[in-house]
Amino acid sequence: MQKVLTGNQTVSWGVMRARAQVIAAYPITPQTTIIEELANLVDEGKLEASFIKVESEHSALAGCIGAAQAGARTFTATSAQGLALMHELIHWASLGRLPIVLADVNRAMAPGWTIWTDQNDSLSQRDTGWLQFYCESNQEVMDTAIQAFKIAEIVKLPVMLVLDAFFLSHTAEAVDIPEPEEVDKFLPPYEADLKVDFDNPRAFSGMTGVDIYQEFRYLQHEAMNEALTVTEKVDQEYGKQFGRTYGLVEPYRCEDAEAIIVTTATATSTAREVIDQWRDRGESVGLLKIRTFRPFPTELVREALRGVPKVGILDRNICPGFGGIFAQEIKASMYDMEEKFRPDIYGFIAGLGGRDITPDTINEILEKTIHPEKTEKHLNWIALRD
Repeated sequence: MQKVLTGNQTVSWGVMRARAQVIAAYPITPQTTIIEELANLVDEGKLEASFIKVESEHSALAGCIGAAQAGARTFTATSAQGLALMHELIHWASLGRLPIVLADVNRAMAPGWTIWTDQNDSLSQRDTGWLQFYCESNQEVMDTAIQAFKIAEIVKLPVMLVLDAFFLSHTAEAVDIPEPEEVDKFLPPYEADLKVDFDNPRAFSGMTGVDIYQEFRYLQHEAMNEALTVTEKVDQEYGKQFGRTYGLVEPYRCEDAEAIIVTTATATSTAREVIDQWRDRGESVGLLKIRTFRPFPTELVREALRGVPKVGILDRNICPGFGGIFAQEIKASMYDMEEKFRPDIYGFIAGLGGRDITPDTINEILEKTIHPEKTEKHLNWIALRD
């Protein structure tokens, strides 16, 4: 079936199709309508789930952790300061190896107080052991929401589904919603290997000595590495059943490119149109979209950018005192490549606090990448006002 849905409604319908059993959340703009829609779906009997109303985002994730330890398929959603308030329990969920799915509607961090988008809220959680998927369209949100539960339950790690505030969250488009019985074939009921069981008592997250803690971290890291293969496999399986795949990365017109720009999320749609315009003028340019940030698809990025003379990376985020976060990751992944194959890489910051990333923005990034005489390699601010 098809419905015209906002990005937030799309998350809710994806969670309903995944048959989440416990939902715990606290409202925060621009995430609130995800929870409102789920509350309506539960109230109308379209989703059989326990809906937990809590007093804070910290409590929302605590509720999900308890439910996941009891073996339930769980979901929550948040944005910005709400995600920051969850931070302590973000670690608990990951090292506890709990397959919770969380939708983060990217919102810039305060102060100044803002409700508009950039990626610093989710990227500030990059070292916590959560998988992170960044979506370009509402259809990708739907499909990733369903995939996220399966991936999480296979590798036993939590997943963060990330979408841009307002550009997706409150913008409506036609979305293909898979039928319930088809999703049930793809995503069977969750059966936890270890869970709270009165007939078979176990302790969870107890005191850990110096003789074993490092091994917990090792196993978490290995699970994250496994998630690269699992995510590709689940995506391909989804494509065979529903006709749509996304991959970990998506190269676009990169095969003979002399310059490539790297994007993520909704900025990719604008960049794709600009790349087509440059190609029509005979310019050899391409685009690499990164969908999966954690685990980072190092080998796929290296393969896509290998031998390309110049690469510009668009970051809708900032690591103060260093630069763009995607640029950091990509430079690190290319570091040990043979010099003749390693591109010149230029970092660009744009779109912070919800500022539009327009075709002019992409054009400027391409110009500065192709003609770098006055371009800083490390960090360039685009459309910065005096």
